[in-house]
Amino acid sequence: MTDIEGLLGDEVNDLLTHTAQGIPKEDLALPGRDFVDRVVAGTDRPPRVLRNLQSLFDQGRLAGTGYVSILPVDQGIEHSAASAFAANPRYLDPKNIVELALNGGCNAVASTLGVLGAVSRRYAHKIPFIVKLNHNELLTYPNHYDQIMFGQVEQCFDLGAAGVGATIYFGSEQSDRQLCEVSEVFGRAHELGMFTVLWCYLRNSDFKKDGVDYSVSADLTGQANHLGVTIEADIVKQKQAENNGGYPALNFGRTDSRVYDTLTTDHPIDLTRWQVANCYMGRVGLINSGGASVGQGDLAQAVRTAVINKRAGGTGLITGRKSFQRPTDEGITLLHAVQDIYLDESVTVA
Repeated sequence: MTDIEGLLGDEVNDLLTHTAQGIPKEDLALPGRDFVDRVVAGTDRPPRVLRNLQSLFDQGRLAGTGYVSILPVDQGIEHSAASAFAANPRYLDPKNIVELALNGGCNAVASTLGVLGAVSRRYAHKIPFIVKLNHNELLTYPNHYDQIMFGQVEQCFDLGAAGVGATIYFGSEQSDRQLCEVSEVFGRAHELGMFTVLWCYLRNSDFKKDGVDYSVSADLTGQANHLGVTIEADIVKQKQAENNGGYPALNFGRTDSRVYDTLTTDHPIDLTRWQVANCYMGRVGLINSGGASVGQGDLAQAVRTAVINKRAGGTGLITGRKSFQRPTDEGITLLHAVQDIYLDESVTVA
């Protein structure tokens, strides 16, 4: 098993012994082997969605725990193929992306229509596919930031996908259009029996003020999550909260002082707990982003993120660049280290 205490370093006691403040764990719908039966089966999701969602929870090293570890590889569009794959060009081949997810013990692989379509007949029955349908295309000059659709839901169904994914840039000028597009896509996906995953990201240069990036504040990301579950995302992917007070600092929108002095503290577990709470108190699973690869510190950072997510009541991690922008054996080790957090019964919900 992973040396959790060694990797957490000076934060080990703070992160492993903290008791959540504000929202008690007893009020949450927590992950577990019966999550689909206990929580999702009571919704309006069609039976085929329940079946595909259960297949997600039954795959990989975390099978039967209610937690998920997902490998996302769509950065060839979101950044550029060169910036994503120059560190390890073998992942330009879609086969190697899926093999990393399989050998890494992941519950699913999330990637583009092209990547998963290129290998669907070989792998769609071996690991759940999540087709990411919209992307931020950065070849336009000058660059602009917008999520646009790259395919249709029916194509995802035809290649055997278990789920579809999409991103909304909440706070951007295009967010209203993206919200309408993704809502329609998710409705159609549910009709065809696929579960839905929403990347609930904030995108607006004005969300940075006085050197603080409030696009990762608990209050703003929490509201983005709440909008995501409103259009019936089955899983929400969000960057882990790093601060709070976006609403009062930016002086817009509406909030409540209790979000800052009663329902949360400045502890990372409490901040992430607020993200979970905004996902209908855990009825929709929150997975946090693994973040960019920074090199030698990736393993410790991934383990820290997983500990915070699990102890906050989250459902898992989606770990991409930290795993595929390095030698394959190291990538597998990192994925296993993240999964070990969710397998370790001593790491409890705070």
